[in-house]
Formats: sequence, structure tokens, C-alpha cells
Amino acid sequence: MKYYSTALFLLLSLFCKLSAQNDKMAMVEGGVYLPLYGAEGKTVKVEPFLMDVHPVTNADYLKFVQENPKWKKSNVKSLFADKSYLSKWTDDTTFTGLKDAPVNNVSWFAAKNYCECQGKRLPTMDEWEYAAMANENVPDARKIKAYNQYILNWYETPKTFNQPVGSTFKNYYGIYDLHGLVWEWTQDFNTVLISGESRKDVDKDANLFCGSAAIGASDLMNYAAFMRYAFRGSMKARYSSQNLGFRCAKDIEN
Repeated sequence: MKYYSTALFLLLSLFCKLSAQNDKMAMVEGGVYLPLYGAEGKTVKVEPFLMDVHPVTNADYLKFVQENPKWKKSNVKSLFADKSYLSKWTDDTTFTGLKDAPVNNVSWFAAKNYCECQGKRLPTMDEWEYAAMANENVPDARKIKAYNQYILNWYETPKTFNQPVGSTFKNYYGIYDLHGLVWEWTQDFNTVLISGESRKDVDKDANLFCGSAAIGASDLMNYAAFMRYAFRGSMKARYSSQNLGFRCAKDIEN
């Protein structure tokens, strides 16, 4: 079943109408950073890349499903989306909420194909975390108390997803809403570490994630990041959530 679903998804991915929607992107400068998880003291290099300035909106996604009917609510295969896929939409073309609010209840498979149909891709986890370290003024604000408190306050606030994109601060790179509206899919969301010294640890027990979340962490006080990694570790590619959206990224062409 696993190999069948992968092959079928790859086949479906070949057939999408390319679109130029949501093309406003910002460049994220490359650099080296210490991720929350990994071998102790081991830094990760992030190459420069482009990231969407805003999350994908309801209006963006409506255009996508109209151009690619296989991702309509009534057509999507259960291999690629659970029952909560677009659950707030009353039918294939009618969504509830604001047209410029982030789309949610979208599976990883759907988000990945959306980005591919724009000639883009989902950001890697390291790219997303690297860009999301920035506040309005500096590229790495993780040690600034007000920055972390802002994120934690948001995590404690229910139903922030039905607000227009651009409602939160513009960060150092010119990107909005990495914190404050919805959590976001990443390309490799399911490679998070909960034990051992490798970020590719395949012997993890996802049911123990919260209890062992501190193992291997580079910053034991970074509770906001703990929550993101715990959430990612609880997800599967066909799952969707009302608190989860996405945006796209792109390599910088030489």
C-alpha cells in the first residue's frame, strides 16, 4: 500500500496546471544555525532561498482546485487526505471565512502538489526554522524574550487562522505570518528527532514525543520550538488540521 500510494501520488503530480498566483517572494539569506534538535553543538548550513511572503490563502487554493480538480474536496483520494480535508468548505468551490485568510485543513500531499504546480516546493524544516528565527529587526531573535513570548501567546490563542494574511509583523527578510496565524507544513516535517543523535533517527516512538522532547535539544528553554516539533511529530502526510496551512519556497537560480 505504501509503494502504491507513493507511485500514484508521483503520477498525479505530473498532471497539474502551472499557475503564476501568489508569486510574491522574499530572499532569505543563507547562513549557519544551531537547530533545536541534532547532535550536540552541530550546526546546519542553510543555502540562500526564496520564500513566499504570505501563506497560501483560501482564494489561492480555490483557484488551484479549479485548475486541478483531483484536489477538490469531493474528488481527493483518501490515500492523500483524511476526512477533515477542506472540512470548512461547504462544497468544492465554497469556503467559509475570508478569501485572504490562510487556507487550512490541507494535507501535506495537497500542499506539496500545490507548490509544484506553481513551479515551487515546500520549504525544508531547516529553511522554515531558519527564516522563522527572525523578528522585525534581526535574523536571529531566539534569545529575545519578547519574541518567544509573542509566539507562546499565539499558541495559547485559539482560532487565529481566520485573519487576513499580512496581519502579523514583517520580519527581517520581509516575510509575514511565520508566527501568528497558522502553523505550516514543511517538506520533511516527519524527520524530527526525539531520541539519539541523528535527525534521521528511524527508531523513534512518536507516542513518546512529548515525554522525551528534551532529549538532544540544543535549547531547553525554547518551549515554542518544542511545541512546533511535537506537533510535526504527531502528523502524517494525509492528515489535516484547522490550525495548519502552508507556504511555498524556491531555490535561487544561479
